[in-house]
Amino acid sequence: MSGMESIYDVAIIGGGPAGSTAATFLARKGHKVIVLEKEKFPRFHIGESLLPYSMGAFERLGVREKLDARFLPKYGAEISSTCGTSIAKFYFKDGFRTPPPQAYQVTRSEFDKVLLDHSAENGAGVREETSVENLVFGENGVEITIKNTGQTQQISARYIIDCSGRSSVIGNYFKLRQNYANLKKFSVFAHYENVVRDAGNDGTFIRIIRGASYWFWMIPLTATKMSIGIVMDIADFKALKKSPEAALEDSLREQPMVWNRMANASRVTEVYSASDYSYRNTSLFGDRWLLAGDAAGFIDPVFSTGVFLAIRSGEAAADSIDAVLKNPASRPAVFKKYQAGVNRVMNLYLRFVNNWYQPQFGDVITNPVNHLQLAPVVNAVLGGNLGSDFSIWWRMQIFYLVVFLQKYFPLCPRLSWNPRDCPPTTGLASTAAPSPRETESAAV
Repeated sequence: MSGMESIYDVAIIGGGPAGSTAATFLARKGHKVIVLEKEKFPRFHIGESLLPYSMGAFERLGVREKLDARFLPKYGAEISSTCGTSIAKFYFKDGFRTPPPQAYQVTRSEFDKVLLDHSAENGAGVREETSVENLVFGENGVEITIKNTGQTQQISARYIIDCSGRSSVIGNYFKLRQNYANLKKFSVFAHYENVVRDAGNDGTFIRIIRGASYWFWMIPLTATKMSIGIVMDIADFKALKKSPEAALEDSLREQPMVWNRMANASRVTEVYSASDYSYRNTSLFGDRWLLAGDAAGFIDPVFSTGVFLAIRSGEAAADSIDAVLKNPASRPAVFKKYQAGVNRVMNLYLRFVNNWYQPQFGDVITNPVNHLQLAPVVNAVLGGNLGSDFSIWWRMQIFYLVVFLQKYFPLCPRLSWNPRDCPPTTGLASTAAPSPRETESAAV
C-alpha cells in the first residue's frame, strides 16, 4: 500500500451505491476522498429493482449513459393477489404530476461496479479489498487503521462517511443499531433463466405476489434472467424446518402465480438468504462522521427502496460534508439537518411497510381507484416521490384511512390470500410444471 496518500478530507467506508455516490459528488467538488471497500468488485448483492426518482441523481452523477447502455429499463410495477384475481399495474408515467417514466432493473454486481468505477474516474481514490480495522476519533479528525493483503496502515481524514451497509462499522462501534421488533423477516432468493414474462413494457415490471403472511418478488434483470425470492416471518421459516434451498423450491411450487411461469426455468446461481435485516441506527451523525445508505438503516425489501435511499442519502451526505468543509462552524446545524432528512424518508417508507404487512392492505393496493387521484399519488410514492408537498401528503392520509377502515368494512373486495384456494388453471401454464433445472456453470 505504499504510495497511498495518508491525509484526506473525507474517508468513505464502503463502495456500494451510497459510498460511490458520495465519493463522486465530493471528488467533483475538489475534495480529497478515499473509498475503503472490503470486497473486490464485482460481487453479488441483492436489491436489484430501482425507482424512477433516482434518475435525477444519476443525471447529476453523470452516469446515465453508462446505465442506459447496460441495464434493462423498468417502466412500472405490478402487485398481484395470490391467485391473480386482482392485479394492479403501476406505470411510472401515470404517477402524480409527471414523474420520471422509467427506472432500471439491474444486476447489482455490475451496477455497483459501474458506480464505483465512475467515482474513481471522477477523482476519488478507491481501495478495494481494504478493511477498516480500527477508528480513533479526535477533535480535528479520525485516525483510521486499514488492512490490505495482510498489511496495515494508518490514514487520517477530517470526516468519515460510513456507507458499509448492514455491517455498519461506525454503527457497531458506537452500538447504535436498533431492530424493528415487528419486522423480523427472512428472505431467500436466487436467479433463474427463461422464466416467462409479459410482452412489451409490462415485461420490465417488478412483479410482487402477495400472500397471507409472505410475498414473492420477480425482477427481470436481462432479456432472459430473472431474480425471484420470497419474504416471510423468521418464525415461519423456522417452523418449516427446511434448508433455504428447500424452502425456496417448495414455496415457489406452492404459488401458482410464480410457478406457472417457470416450466422451462433454470436456476443459475446458488440460493441466497438473509434474515432480521430491518433496523435503524439511533444516531446518524457525530462530530466527525455521518451514516448513509444501509449503514444508516434498512427497512424492508418491498417497494425497492434500498438503493433509492442509498443514492439519496449518499448525495445528501456529500452535500453536508462539503458545506461543513467550507464552513466548519455550520457543522452542528448541517449534520442535524442531514439526520432529520434521512429519518423523514425512512419514516415515510416505514409507515408504508408497516401497512403492507397488514392483511387488508393487499385488498386495497390491488384495487386502486382514481378518486381524488389516490392511485397516481400512491404510484408516485412507490416510485420515490417523497410526498414533501401538501397535495401528496393529504391524499396519502386518505389512502391510509381506507386501509384502516378496510379491516372493519369491505370498502374493497376482500380477497383470499391462500394459494390453496386458487383454481387449477391460475397463471400461464399447468401447475404441474416440473422443477426448475439448476445449471452447474453459472453459480456465483
